[in-house]
Parts: sequence; C-alpha cells; structure tokens
Amino acid sequence: MEISFGTVTLVIFMVALVFVFKTINVVPQQHAWVVERLGKYHATLGPGLNIVVPFIDRIAYKHVLKEIPLDVPSQVCITKDNTQLQVDGILYFQVTDAMRASYGSTNYVAAITQLAQTTLRSVIGRMELDKTFEERDHINTTVVNAIDESAANWGVKVLRYEIKDLTPPQEILHAMQAQITAERGKRALIAASEGRKQEQINIATGEREAAIARSEGDKQAAINRAQGEAAAILAIAEATSGALKQVGQAIGQPGGEAAMNLKVAEQYVDAFGQLAKTNNSLIVPANVGDMSSLIATALQVVKTQK
Repeated sequence: MEISFGTVTLVIFMVALVFVFKTINVVPQQHAWVVERLGKYHATLGPGLNIVVPFIDRIAYKHVLKEIPLDVPSQVCITKDNTQLQVDGILYFQVTDAMRASYGSTNYVAAITQLAQTTLRSVIGRMELDKTFEERDHINTTVVNAIDESAANWGVKVLRYEIKDLTPPQEILHAMQAQITAERGKRALIAASEGRKQEQINIATGEREAAIARSEGDKQAAINRAQGEAAAILAIAEATSGALKQVGQAIGQPGGEAAMNLKVAEQYVDAFGQLAKTNNSLIVPANVGDMSSLIATALQVVKTQK
C-alpha cells in the first residue's frame, strides 16, 4: 500500500499546526495561567504572548486576577444574649498569587466561604442583639481580618466583607418595634414640654422687656416734663427780671414817677371795682376824691394783692 506525497504533506502540516497551537499561548489581561512541566510547577504566564514546550508543558490552572464578589450563604447565628439571628453577606476577594491559589487549597472559594461563615458566627456570638445592629462596621472589619490572615496561604487577598441582612425572629422584631414606638412617643412628649417651656420663657422675657421699656419711657417723660417746667420757670423769672429792669429805668426817666402813680391809681380803681364781686374786706379812705390818699391806698392794695 503506497502513501501518496500529498497525504504525507497534509499529516506534516496538521502536526505542525498542532505544535504551533501547543507552543504559542496568548494570556488575556488580568489573567494568570499556571504551567506544569512533567507534572511539576514550572511557571506562571502573565498577560500577552507566551511560548511553552508542547507535550512537555501544560496549562494546569487558569486564574482571574480581577476583584471577585462571593455571596456568602445565609446562616443562623446565636448572639451573646441567646437570640437567634439570620445573617447573610457578601465577600470581595482577589487572587494575588496564582501558584498558591493553585496548590495552596483544593478549592479556595469553598475554603473562603466556610471561613467567612465560622468567623461571622464567632463574632456575633460575642455581641448582644442590640450591638449587632450598631456595630456592623466592626463585624465587617473583624471578619475581613480573620479571613485575610488564613487566605494569604491560598494566594488570595480578602478586600472587604459587607453584611446584607440581619434578621431576628418575628417576636424580637415586634418587641423592637414596640420599643422604638415608645421611645419616639417619649421624645415627642419631651419635645412638646420643651416647646411649652420655651414659650413661657419667651412670654416672660417679652413682658420683662416691655415693662423695662415702659419704665424707661415714663422716666424719660418725667425728665422731659421737669426740664420743661424748669425752662418755663426760668423764662418767667427772666421775663419778670427784664420787666422790673424796664420799670425801674422808666421811673428814672422824666415823667416816669407820674406815670407810675397813674398806673398804680388805675390798678387801685380796678381792684376797688372788684370788691363787690369778692368777699375781701378792705379799709378805704372816706374821701375817695383825695388823690394822694387814693394813691397811698392803691399802693397798699397792690402790696396786699401781691
């Protein structure tokens, strides 16, 4: 049986093609491939074009170096005060060492999941129920630190852990809701009483300021009246003084004394005319026609009126 040249050529071409595919490997970005040579770890291929020896080297493991979210299954934890608590969360990790991730654990994903669950139960067991809702950040940090220490041997870096849900039993939920309602009612009563207190303070402050303002107004009014009366008295005194000065100067002038006597006589006649209208009792001279006596009497009347 003869084999044609074309068949041999085709076989050689197929072998060469397989040889090329086995030799040249292109690794994507953010990936790492572990190469074994004759069953033993040989190298880790990075992103880009890589050449291996066909039939001697083989790609044993392929790892993704991106950040990977891992959903941790929900579980029941017991708190320090013996209360059941349903907890589930999500874990974020990243492969940092492809060789350790290949040979450090048979399944590092399952190992991380189990370690996250056991660590979470341990952390919750040291806390009371109320604290678990307040200390989420503390729980997350504790779980990450505990897992990351062990995951380093598996070539994995645990980045963070986040609790998604904390669900206590229905009875506890009802009790917590009743407690929250009572606390809110208490805060409402306190706020109302504080409002009434502030209202009374504001009213008292307003009344005090109004009283002070009224007293200041009365004080200023009294000062103004006193100043007005003093100015009026001073003006009257100055006017009287000026009048007396003018009278004195007029008397000193020629004919002044006669005018003075005439003025006094007029005042006497006027005062004498008012006797019938009042109950005043005066002694008048019998001879009304005597002018000197009349003037003397008039002067006496002026002095009496003053």
